[in-house]
Amino acid sequence: MTRHIEFERLHNFRDLGGYRTADGATVAWGALYRADSLGKLAGADWDLFLGLGVRTVIDLRYPWEIDAKGRIPEPERFTYANLSIEHRPYDQAEIDPDTDPWRFLADRFAEVAEDGVAEIRAAIGLLAEGPGPAVFHCTSGKDRTGLIAALVLTLLGVDEEQILADFALTELATARLTADWHTANPGRTMRWPSYGRAPAEILRLTLADLGARHGSVGAYLTDRVGITAQTTERLRARFLNS
Repeated sequence: MTRHIEFERLHNFRDLGGYRTADGATVAWGALYRADSLGKLAGADWDLFLGLGVRTVIDLRYPWEIDAKGRIPEPERFTYANLSIEHRPYDQAEIDPDTDPWRFLADRFAEVAEDGVAEIRAAIGLLAEGPGPAVFHCTSGKDRTGLIAALVLTLLGVDEEQILADFALTELATARLTADWHTANPGRTMRWPSYGRAPAEILRLTLADLGARHGSVGAYLTDRVGITAQTTERLRARFLNS
């Protein structure tokens, strides 16, 4: 099975299949995907995407990002939802180069985890109840997408080390994400040298912060986000092979 699905214009489209759970199950291949912006789909990329049979699409971007960059083509073909989980925008290219980058991003993740509980709950609920296969995405498929992937894999019973390793796979796309930024921003200077990076340490700090604040990541999901046992059971029924 292939973790990375190679598109011409998308750089960070991945299958979440194959991860093992504590009780010996496996996340099904070809059922759940994470991605960078599907607004870039066109031509052969569009044909490749349609061949995956995706039926549910969750766009985690701000509506103004969608207006500027476009949504997935023909959204009426899918069960589609725009659920903007981030509420405090910032420009990563303008971050102070002297800032501790991983602590800075973990703090932004913490903001999303607290500000975006309604949208996070809705996204997880749609993954549980919508038709499959399913994909969720933001702009780079890195931060917002990475947080949702971590929370869903937690609910599926995947251990933290596998979740961290999945998050860090975005590092393979960093060079192309950075090149795209330069193409889209002629004349601008990228101040932050860590743009497009996604080391496991960011998510390790994030999960530790959630544990310190709520007792555990699982407690955050049930007590703060409001994920019910029924939703968790439905996720596991949809996306796990015994």
